[in-house]
Amino acid sequence: MIRTSAAAFAALLASTSLSSLAMAQVASPSSSVPAAFATSDATDPYLWLEEVEGERAMQWVREHNEKSLGVLQADARYEPLHQQALEIVQARDRIPGVGFNRDGSLRNFWQDAQHVRGVWRQTTVNSYRTQAPEWETILDIDALAAAEGKNWVYKGVNCLQPDERLCLVSLSDGGKDAVTLREFDAETKTFVDGGIVLPESKGNAAWIDADTLLIARDFGEGSLTNSGYPMVVKRMKRGQPMEQAETIFTGQPTDVSVQGSTLRDADGNIQATLITRAVDFYSSEVFSLGNDGKLTKLSLPAKSDIDALVDGRLVFTTKEDWTAPSGQTFQSGDVIAYPLKGWMADPTVQAQLVLRPTERQAVEGITASRNRLIVALFENVKGAVRVYTPGEGEWAYSTLELPQNVSVGVGSASEADDRVFVSVSGYLNPSSLYLADAATGAVEQVKSTPAKFDAAGMTVDQYEARSADGTMIPYFVVHKADIALDGSNPTLLYGYGGFQSSLLPGYSPTVGKLWLERGGVYVIANTRGGGEFGPRWHDAALQENRQRAHEDFQAVALDLTARRITSQPKLAIMGGSQGGLFMGAMLTQRPDLINGAVIQVPLFDMLRFHKLLAGASWIGEYGNPDVPEERAWIERYSPYQALRAGQPYPEVFIHTSTKDDRVHPGHARKAAARLEDLGYPVLFYENTDGGHAAGANLRETARRLALEYTYLSRRLMDTPAQE
Repeated sequence: MIRTSAAAFAALLASTSLSSLAMAQVASPSSSVPAAFATSDATDPYLWLEEVEGERAMQWVREHNEKSLGVLQADARYEPLHQQALEIVQARDRIPGVGFNRDGSLRNFWQDAQHVRGVWRQTTVNSYRTQAPEWETILDIDALAAAEGKNWVYKGVNCLQPDERLCLVSLSDGGKDAVTLREFDAETKTFVDGGIVLPESKGNAAWIDADTLLIARDFGEGSLTNSGYPMVVKRMKRGQPMEQAETIFTGQPTDVSVQGSTLRDADGNIQATLITRAVDFYSSEVFSLGNDGKLTKLSLPAKSDIDALVDGRLVFTTKEDWTAPSGQTFQSGDVIAYPLKGWMADPTVQAQLVLRPTERQAVEGITASRNRLIVALFENVKGAVRVYTPGEGEWAYSTLELPQNVSVGVGSASEADDRVFVSVSGYLNPSSLYLADAATGAVEQVKSTPAKFDAAGMTVDQYEARSADGTMIPYFVVHKADIALDGSNPTLLYGYGGFQSSLLPGYSPTVGKLWLERGGVYVIANTRGGGEFGPRWHDAALQENRQRAHEDFQAVALDLTARRITSQPKLAIMGGSQGGLFMGAMLTQRPDLINGAVIQVPLFDMLRFHKLLAGASWIGEYGNPDVPEERAWIERYSPYQALRAGQPYPEVFIHTSTKDDRVHPGHARKAAARLEDLGYPVLFYENTDGGHAAGANLRETARRLALEYTYLSRRLMDTPAQE
């Protein structure tokens, strides 16, 4: 949901005084939240809306869908917006993202108007370079769904290396996270007769060899964590019933999940078989499974990510300050390498520091080709790609020659050589794809998309707002260059603010066509809680400090008003999932700043989030409402309990999905019901398919977009500005 930068020098010079003015207006959340409402099951009148497919709950959903669709689809702007959205999401001139096979061919999953559910296909590199590549279909999901009478949604594929012929295809019923795994032969393009089939479950499966899998699934009672993810890893042989598979590892109910995986070299040979126990959302333990079945805990930081295996070296990122067994000290955000075999035999061997980001830098992606490590490194939310060459001392690096002041992403890298795909985009820069040779530094643009909206006369500015504690919060403003700074501009402010997820510059055809082209202003807030400046930027708003992120978002809204870019009648906010919680916090803490809110698949009842679906897995982010000290800080901002009468809440648009098995739809339902009970107008829509992304297919995605921008047009474009 995010884009590029082009900071105006004069505006940046002025930002300190403007932000100081705005800071004085930032308010803390009210301490007078009524304690009686929904602080226990007995005081929550809407618990019945948590019955996902209960008849009473679904009748409530149908009635609200009918009302909301009636209002929004009756607006004369809806159908043109819907047709524009449909044309964009079903367009065939998008860049088909590809992944390298070991034989050098490329595979891709594609959706368009003829393939609404999608098609898995392949081509050659030379064909891909052309304007019209020749694609060979491997698996057609639309045809499969029609043949089997199922609402299949493709969720990915895992192929056995090195030949990548036998694959496990993940199929979701309606978009849920839980998937059925079915063995597929990519050469014959058929499901394997009598092959491996794992029933619907969250979890994963990893190939050991053609006849052996490590599986983490729902094995029945007592096999899932409190978060609803697998707690048990088993080794299953071909033809063996799943319940008879050998148990390798069992975690604890309080864990988030456990899973098995393999670490393979560039030739596809297993170098280590790993079991990962996610103790919480950020902390984990990793064990090596020996040939004798013995598990050995690896000496890694509790908060770390394994990134790659290159030149026999394990590369990982630490997300906390760490002292290695060798006595070496490392900082949060450091990228570190160990010689894998030597380190597994002796954890006290010396580690190598590959990269230490500065305070304004963040590593946003790492991959490895056969001989190189490729890193997407952002500085002040602007990206570049570095190529590191493994060495005995300091790893030398070079920087690929790519466009400046944009967002970059490292894609698939070849393990046969050092080629790697790199994506480039900006808020006003249509996406392009480059094929780089990491060994030589040669860069070739192989794909680019045509502009999907008229960006003539538009510009991107980067400003900073001063948050309540004095921290400067960067944000981007995308707009027509000739806008009047009189508070009259319809402005959409987007935020997320959690889970170290960065909002980076990127091209959004739908934002451009459905909003910017029509005179709207689009703003992206890079608040704490995200990862724009590395793990520390995230940790600054973790658990008891969550309110800092809410204050950051409020500070951006205030700064926009102080600069006269917009004003309260012309400002709306948008965010989904954790971002939906963000919207709820703004709504309940500073409703005086906004005139609309698009609240997408949100978290809202933070006193019960850990009891609903995957919620317990997020205790590491928010804290545990069952612990009194932690409940106290959560209760201070939980939007559901904070809703009260007599506030200047605007009419909001809340939407969710019945099939979302990650964030429970009860959050959105209860928020809407409570607002209505307090006498506020609210629009609510629930897609009965779609999963957490709230769109099981492209047509539903187009409808959701049209509903959102129709709502925003009604709230901001039909309302006069403040004098």
